[in-house]
Amino acid sequence: MPITWTHSLDGIDWKELEALYRAAPLGNKNATDLKTVFTNSRFYCFALEQDRLVGAGRALADGADCSYICDVAVLPNHQGTGIGKEIVAKLVALSEGHKKIILYSVPGKEPFYRRFGFRRMLTAMAIFENQAQALERGYVDEI
Repeated sequence: MPITWTHSLDGIDWKELEALYRAAPLGNKNATDLKTVFTNSRFYCFALEQDRLVGAGRALADGADCSYICDVAVLPNHQGTGIGKEIVAKLVALSEGHKKIILYSVPGKEPFYRRFGFRRMLTAMAIFENQAQALERGYVDEI
């Protein structure tokens, strides 16, 4: 089936997006929060197959200095088909002109993002709502 793309929030079923993130798996992101974060993002991209949401991603950006690509997810039965690659490529292209484009990856997925030119940052730091879980999942270390 052909994939259609949209960069519009019109008609997005937030419950369907919630299910996509759960299936991907990228955690339990509720529909209300997803609507808030996508609405507050400068760029977003949705992949649809016969009007069914199969992939999504977004970028928080300030228009000049920094764009942060996040929440890139593809349904498991569509992973490996190029949809994730296309979402990242579209968000990178939309972020063009920013001095830096940042993302953080699920541990082990870094090689996927290297293909787009992303490199490991040596000074990035984060405070997570659940620091113990972030440590357990490999997002941060003890240092």
